[in-house]
This record gives sequence, structure tokens and C-alpha cells, in this order.
Amino acid sequence: MALTETTNISLGFIAPSFELINPLTNKKEKLNDLKSSKATVIVFMCNHCPYVIHVLSQLVEISNEYKQKNVNFIGINSNDIMSYPEDSPEKMKKLVKDYNIKFSYLFDETQEVAKAYNAACTPDFSVFDKDMKCVYRGQMDSSRPGNNKESDGKDLRNVIEEILNNNPISQNQIPSIGCNIKWKTN
Repeated sequence: MALTETTNISLGFIAPSFELINPLTNKKEKLNDLKSSKATVIVFMCNHCPYVIHVLSQLVEISNEYKQKNVNFIGINSNDIMSYPEDSPEKMKKLVKDYNIKFSYLFDETQEVAKAYNAACTPDFSVFDKDMKCVYRGQMDSSRPGNNKESDGKDLRNVIEEILNNNPISQNQIPSIGCNIKWKTN
């Protein structure tokens, strides 16, 4: 595991379109069908990363809470499953069931979506407004495995609330940190 931060890129980019398989349903899902008219949160995650597991219960809670306010969440696993079989689509289905994840958790087998979003780590959060313009790339909260801070989703909640209240989003954004995405070597 190489500890990695969210890549610092200029905000304001439009969410790249994608169509990925949802292992739970074995059907392809498109960003255009999953996005919200208010706000859309895209998180690059995986099944085994201790940083993802550390915040996953809180992430599920936040996604359930904001679903009622027309904010959609999309999880994407882009890890190389040949080298990291614990991130396989079969194990993705188990994670969805174990954590009662209600948002789409999609598999990016080619890793092209991760590259298009400049994703670097798990978890890696990007928040898009109603126009699918990126307004946030940062941490969910300041909790990390071993730092004795409880995961509360403060940073992610704050940005979602700002969007819902039509307030400007702070440009002072702390990058997420976690395991590096497991890129294919060939």
C-alpha cells in the first residue's frame, strides 16, 4: 500500500461520461442515468482498503441521508483485480450486502474512468453540482485509521449543504488520503 492523496487539479471540470457494469445487477449503468439534478458524489473506492473500510459506514449513512434530498452517490472500483483479487466484482457484491450500500457500486475494469477523473487513491471523492461541474475534491472528514478521530463526514456534509443552499463552495479543500489505486502494469 502506498499512502496517496487526491490529485490536486483545477475545479470546475465537467464530469466525464461513463458506462460501467454494476456487479450486483450485472447490468451497465450510465452516469447520465445516475446523476442528480442537485448534486452528485462520485467516490473511487475498493473492497479491501483500510481507509475505505474506516469511513464506509459513515459514507453509507451520509448517502442514505442525502438521497432523500436528491443527492446521488456513485461508488467506482478501478483496482486491478488480477493483482488484487479481493477487489473482484464478486467481492464487490459481498461488500454491498455487508454494508447495505444502496448507491451504485460500479466496476471500472479498464481503469479508463479513474484516469478520466484523475483519481489517485481510495477513497477519492469528487462532488459535482447540478450542472455536473466539479466543485469539490477532498476528504470526507479528518478521520483516518489509527488517528482516534471518529468518522463524521463533516467535510463532505458541509459541501453538500452548501450546494443545497446555493452557497459558494470553499476553495480551501483538504485532499482525501488512502491507498493508491492499484493500476494495471501492462
